[in-house]
Amino acid sequence: MKINGFDYHRSSGTGDVKLNVAVGGSGTPIVLLHGFPQTHLMWRHVATDLAADHTVICPDLRGYGESDKPADGYAKRVMAADIVAVARNLGHSQFALAGHDRGALVAFRAGLDHPDTITQLMCLDVLPTLDMWDVMRGTSAAVGFHLYLMAQPPGLPEELIAARPDTFFGHFLDLWANDPTAIPPDVRATYLDACRAAVPSIVADYRASAAIDVTHDQEDLAQGNKLRMPVTVIQQDWGAALGFDAAALWQAWAPDLHHQTTTAGHFMAEESPAEVTTAIRVLLKR
Repeated sequence: MKINGFDYHRSSGTGDVKLNVAVGGSGTPIVLLHGFPQTHLMWRHVATDLAADHTVICPDLRGYGESDKPADGYAKRVMAADIVAVARNLGHSQFALAGHDRGALVAFRAGLDHPDTITQLMCLDVLPTLDMWDVMRGTSAAVGFHLYLMAQPPGLPEELIAARPDTFFGHFLDLWANDPTAIPPDVRATYLDACRAAVPSIVADYRASAAIDVTHDQEDLAQGNKLRMPVTVIQQDWGAALGFDAAALWQAWAPDLHHQTTTAGHFMAEESPAEVTTAIRVLLKR
């Protein structure tokens, strides 16, 4: 499936990796990064709206969708460099960036590593990696079992997930959606097809978030490195459920922060696209 009205091509990331990229509209650029267990298609509603007055760039992250799936290179630092390279290949030395879930972690790293490139930053329904691991404790953290499964050494997670991929990935599509109709059967099938073909690379992405990504966050924290651009974060009210102050955690990384909660489910760009699009337009004026 494709986003209506968007052109598709393959663009170079870092090294020899090529990303599948959808581009539409004209005007100041914004890049939209998808989450798990999805592809760039999750942005279809938001992207077509924003394309009325912006150049909208929707890649499949390395390891996902129709992008290349190398055996390694899933540090968010590398994945962020992919996105910067893709935008530059399209003629954009600066751009706004919004990410959901895994894509939000890539966006977060891009903001820290490329502050002169990212003009505005939005993250949907995540905490920074270091904070995520810190708050995941006790029985209430069982909702994040997949984080621990895919953090294990190579072999076991891949074998277990590959044995029943539709059951595994479909579990999250069903559990995390407050409005299941927001992901219609043909879109759901597209996501499952893409994930089924990408088990090793998806696990590698998650494994990096339990290793090298934590190290990079720790280094930035020690150096006092923060997000220098305007930042908007939209989340479900995880803090109320797990006992932490999400806005305060984000404020420590993003001095120029707007934080809001939503009643939509995890897949908010599909469940509440007008809310997300409005928030992006407000952010782009900051």
